[in-house]
Amino acid sequence: MAERRRMSYSVHRDVLDEVAVDEMAEKSESKTSLCEKVRRSMRCSGARTKSCLLGSVPVVSWLPRYSIKENALGDLVSGISVGIMQLPQGMAYALLAAVPPVFGLYSSFYPVLIYFIFGTSKHISVGTYAVMSVMIGGVTERLAPESDFTTWDNVTNSSIVDIAARDAERIRVAVAVTFLSGLFQILLGLVQFGFVVTYLSDPLVRGYTTGAAIHVIVSQLKYTFGINPPRYSGPLSLIYTVLEICYIIPETNIGTLVVSIVTIISLILAKELNAYLSKKLPVPIPVELVIITTVISWQVNLTGRYGVDVVGEIPSGLQPPVFPAASLFGRVIGDAFALAVVGYGIAISLGRIFALKYGYKVDSNQELIALGLSNSFGAIFQCFAISCSMSRSLVQESTGGRTQVGALYSALFHFILLYSALFCFILFYSAVLAAIIYVNLHGIMKQFLDIPALWKSNRVDMVVWVVTFILTVLLNPDLGLAASIGFSMLTVIFRTQLPKYSLLGQLPDTDIYKPLEDYNQVRHVPGIVIFRSSATLYFANAEMYQDALGEKSGIDVTKLLSAKKKLEAKRKRQEKKAAKKELEKNGADVELKQKDVAIIEVDFEPDPSLPRAIVLDLSPVNFLDTVGVKTLKSIRRDYGEIGIDVVLAGCQSGVVETLQNGGFFNDRVTKSCLFATVHDAVLRCQAGKTKSHRGEENEYYTVDSDQEVCSCSVQNTAPKM
Repeated sequence: MAERRRMSYSVHRDVLDEVAVDEMAEKSESKTSLCEKVRRSMRCSGARTKSCLLGSVPVVSWLPRYSIKENALGDLVSGISVGIMQLPQGMAYALLAAVPPVFGLYSSFYPVLIYFIFGTSKHISVGTYAVMSVMIGGVTERLAPESDFTTWDNVTNSSIVDIAARDAERIRVAVAVTFLSGLFQILLGLVQFGFVVTYLSDPLVRGYTTGAAIHVIVSQLKYTFGINPPRYSGPLSLIYTVLEICYIIPETNIGTLVVSIVTIISLILAKELNAYLSKKLPVPIPVELVIITTVISWQVNLTGRYGVDVVGEIPSGLQPPVFPAASLFGRVIGDAFALAVVGYGIAISLGRIFALKYGYKVDSNQELIALGLSNSFGAIFQCFAISCSMSRSLVQESTGGRTQVGALYSALFHFILLYSALFCFILFYSAVLAAIIYVNLHGIMKQFLDIPALWKSNRVDMVVWVVTFILTVLLNPDLGLAASIGFSMLTVIFRTQLPKYSLLGQLPDTDIYKPLEDYNQVRHVPGIVIFRSSATLYFANAEMYQDALGEKSGIDVTKLLSAKKKLEAKRKRQEKKAAKKELEKNGADVELKQKDVAIIEVDFEPDPSLPRAIVLDLSPVNFLDTVGVKTLKSIRRDYGEIGIDVVLAGCQSGVVETLQNGGFFNDRVTKSCLFATVHDAVLRCQAGKTKSHRGEENEYYTVDSDQEVCSCSVQNTAPKM
């Protein structure tokens, strides 16, 4: 193991305050006006037009350079693999959205084509997604409940549901909310609002998707057990649904349950086989089709003998374009925005993972536009909202997919199936599709392992994960998302409200200052208190900042100011008493003798144990508000009245500008109380009285000859050469 040797370096310069730094660095006062910024943004040139075109339609940029020799085979194999996988998933997720299964196939065709043209990720597989589908299902069943389409049949003395009318209305709702969510995504992308995803932290997204997966599982239990529980909506609807299922579970259809169990076991075994043979198989076995199970079930006539439910007829061909019902927009605007944010958050998170792995860039704003166009254009052709699926994306990557051409092959595969007669020979059972959903959610269920990992790494993130999961389970996914984002924001506020306050000490013979309580070799600087907060200073923690300064420094400034005021009041009383006695003694001649009256002066003597200066390290402060500026003014004024000088160190340029605009500086308080570093401030405070030297171009501080020099030798370590 190579030895490390120490390398030393020395810095010799004058102590620099903010005035000296501005003069030496020649601070520029010129700023670009808003009109100039707008004018520059509106300028048009050939290069800018080309760049805008290539950025808006990425396929124009990369498709002409597509290498058939290197990429064609891998994209073809991955496209067919993803297409086969997406076929049953699309129909299964359509059940989650409470629309006929064929609309899941439409949603696996049109949006994929649009994303191929406008998307920037090469590896994500867009299309139906369980979390998005269950969110849409909540909207469709809320606005088009089954009770609205139920009539009483006097012949059979039972209620009859008009399935055709119900499905038609639910399709109208799903299309409307999808179209509006697409418009939201396009609008956010055009105004460069891609950073909105930063409000969806990784623990929040993972906790939310796990909670939404619980909603998905519960919604499919009726297909697994062959029962028909009533639909609940609103907060705690999942709890009510589970209780209702437990109540009517004796009515389970045994044939449906057996089909579900057999399908789940078959899928799990097949997936394990795929994992075991992944290095030997060119493509994974398309177990999701479950064609063998379906054909066997058909041959033994499970529907006729045991009443096992099928999803219904799968018509061939595509739907003609129909503009969504604008009358529904006002009723789904909140749900549409939630869909837009969730869909984008999931897609961009996964897209960035693949982009980092393969060394390319994903444009967050263009992704918003691409997803928005996919949703809004797809809604015109009866599609519901899409995002990207982790399982399909991993298959697309593992089977050799290199570009979005693989997605194009997947869409063409669906196009051929929709216009073929294949569906005429296959019966898709609802229990089988529910089993496919369960097995495909196993990756999301593994996210429960995040809890012990976050407990070790960051407990605040763990709390965000757990609270997000609970809120999503107890509330609807859309309400759960809003509440979770609000809670996540509160944790940020709490962390800035409760920062770590420290007194700093100097590492001997260096200009390095560290918290005294964290380091054994750090030494307190005699006569100087160096105070630092780990968070910025603003209205939420300004009062705590003042309190912590008094507590850490041991200075009760309120008590000292009160004592000073009492002494001042005592002095004034003694003056008045002396003046009164003199008036009584000398009468009218008091004015002539007033100047000879002996007045007892009672001066405020500062406690010698108090420090002579306080240095506020503001290097962690990245912004100040008006309350923060007033707090600093108050601290400097109050401590100054008891004889303690207060200086600021490490201020960022934006903080200095805020101090100036907030009225912190005046004729008596100048920028000379601001220092570039803590060490500059300490040297200035140690020097006591400073001599101001003004040269031709700058002004700087030096110290008296008997004081510490304004330079330091700093030790550093480096590997031995």
